[in-house]
Amino acid sequence: MTATGNKAIFSLADKRVFVAGHKGMVGSAIVRRLRATGAEILTVDRRQVDLTRQAPVEEWFAANKPDAVFVAAAEVGGIHANSSRPADFLYDNLAIETATIHAAKQVGVKKLQFLGSTCIYPRLAPQPMKEETLLTGPLEPTNEWYAIAKIAGLKMCQAYRRQYGCDFTSVMPTNLYGPGDNFDPAESHVPAAMVLKTHNAKLSGAPSIEIWGTGTPRREFLYVDDLADACVYLMERYSGEEIVNIGTGSDITIRELAETVARVVGFRGSFTYNTSKPDGAPRKLVDVGRLTSLGWTATTGLEEGFRRTYDWFLKNVASKAA
Repeated sequence: MTATGNKAIFSLADKRVFVAGHKGMVGSAIVRRLRATGAEILTVDRRQVDLTRQAPVEEWFAANKPDAVFVAAAEVGGIHANSSRPADFLYDNLAIETATIHAAKQVGVKKLQFLGSTCIYPRLAPQPMKEETLLTGPLEPTNEWYAIAKIAGLKMCQAYRRQYGCDFTSVMPTNLYGPGDNFDPAESHVPAAMVLKTHNAKLSGAPSIEIWGTGTPRREFLYVDDLADACVYLMERYSGEEIVNIGTGSDITIRELAETVARVVGFRGSFTYNTSKPDGAPRKLVDVGRLTSLGWTATTGLEEGFRRTYDWFLKNVASKAA
């Protein structure tokens, strides 16, 4: 692992920086953060270039010649989406990774950062999860298709680094929430689903909200703009083969998450727990020792992050549905 404290070893100022997946929650947050760096931000709409298709991606890279690339494009979703569309989650993510990473190598991109996910770690990995626990045990069955694809992406970065000397790195974000999240009730992750469900319960005057599972699993949640800040920080200051976890280093139960969202939304009812639904992994907390040693820590508290998220939801989702 190579790092130089707080000093940038690869300044993004005046660099041509491509953000793959710029319209998603993560990609749009990276774009917001990049505006302060002086970089020239490159994006492309999926109607112009399908990132799952190798030839169009290579043509776009050859024409635009980015200096740096953030691979934030991905097919993502919660437990229901993963279990009902396993082929999509496996194929689409593998295709996006292979197309963008190989094209970056072909045109000589100076730095690339691949965004994985902490769901790549074994289901029963020791907590908090260190980067070294990767591939030491079985995956969580409810998201294994997505996890396998993400593992392939980070291994591809390592392989291209070893064989071709490419400065390609990988980061592993924990569970995310924030502006730009997917609030589709059938496709969303836990934080967005909780905001939507709680908001609707408040509007309808429902006395209670049903929570999937027992409410006891513990999860870590990172505000997406904190993630973007960490990604830019590491792009400029980290160059190594080892993956780097990005998280807060603390977790809460799903019950506590529901209570936090209820306070933010203003819902005063109760919660019921549908124990016929899966809990997923019992706990997911990442070890952020490597990240903090590089000089970065998260700054947005959970309640403040959800207040910002709910404000965005009211302006961009709820207002359009009304």
